[in-house]
Amino acid sequence: MPPRSPLPVDQLFDRALSGDRRALARLFTRIERDQSALRDVMRLAYPAAGQASIIGITGPPGAGKSTIVDGLSAEARAQGKTVGVLAVDPTSPFTGGAVLGDRIRMQSHHGDPGVYIRSLSTKGVSGGLNAVTRAGVKLLEAVGTDVVLIETVGVGQSEYDIMSVADVVVVALVPEAGDTVQTLKAGLLEIADIFVVNKSDRDGAGQMASALRSMIALEDRPSKELPPVLLTQAHTGQGISELYSELSTRIDTMTQSGELERRRSYRESQEVGRLLRTSAVQAVERVLETDGRACDVLDKVSTGELDPYTAVQMILASGIIAEAMEVSAH
Repeated sequence: MPPRSPLPVDQLFDRALSGDRRALARLFTRIERDQSALRDVMRLAYPAAGQASIIGITGPPGAGKSTIVDGLSAEARAQGKTVGVLAVDPTSPFTGGAVLGDRIRMQSHHGDPGVYIRSLSTKGVSGGLNAVTRAGVKLLEAVGTDVVLIETVGVGQSEYDIMSVADVVVVALVPEAGDTVQTLKAGLLEIADIFVVNKSDRDGAGQMASALRSMIALEDRPSKELPPVLLTQAHTGQGISELYSELSTRIDTMTQSGELERRRSYRESQEVGRLLRTSAVQAVERVLETDGRACDVLDKVSTGELDPYTAVQMILASGIIAEAMEVSAH
């Protein structure tokens, strides 16, 4: 018997909207593997997206991010909200997929139809977020998810990416992370809406919290805009209710002030620019590798007949970059 043809994206999307989790999983697989499918899914998802609270959880390895996400999921479910978790993991050098699988995460929510968990690989993206992660948020929103939690690989300057996706960002640290705080002071303050000192039963937790508060107090911003510092012991659940309450309050305040709408509008415009830049880079690489006209120009540069600046002008004037971008758009 010949293999069955895969269902069209629009049929899978309709099934996912009706609550079919297998259809939702297949859509995630499609957008991970096929750029054209990603575009088709986003065309369907965007009109229905925009209602979820999107929370980013970042921090250095070992900070207990997965346990915090688990606890926040439980809090949201206790309030009757549906939850989607995107756990962004390092890419396997062998399969190209996520090294850590969603089956070993959040075992307490196994079988709960109100929680959907998906592990996504970084695919080598330094910030830990790629187009699939961003699209995954929209897809979860479109199927009616109330709260989307994004757990990233780690923390660093490249982790600014989480700000381009989440409404509110939690930076999780541990008492031993003093070096991280010292190295990344400016970056942490720009990334964080809320700081969490997790594993606060360990020595040095109070000092870490005090150091963070002192650092935050130096910021030239109104006090209500400064990120609070909370202490948690996620493995026991201590402090998770307070964290969830703070997140809810922050989102409600931003909604009422119009800040949430401004953040989202800015993110969407930035996404257009990001996609254009990505398409342009891909088009240039394709032209330089495969287009005979560009190769002729490159040969002249290599022999000294042309300088690189004139070569760039000639390639741009020929229109072959624009042609390549037009092809990639389809």
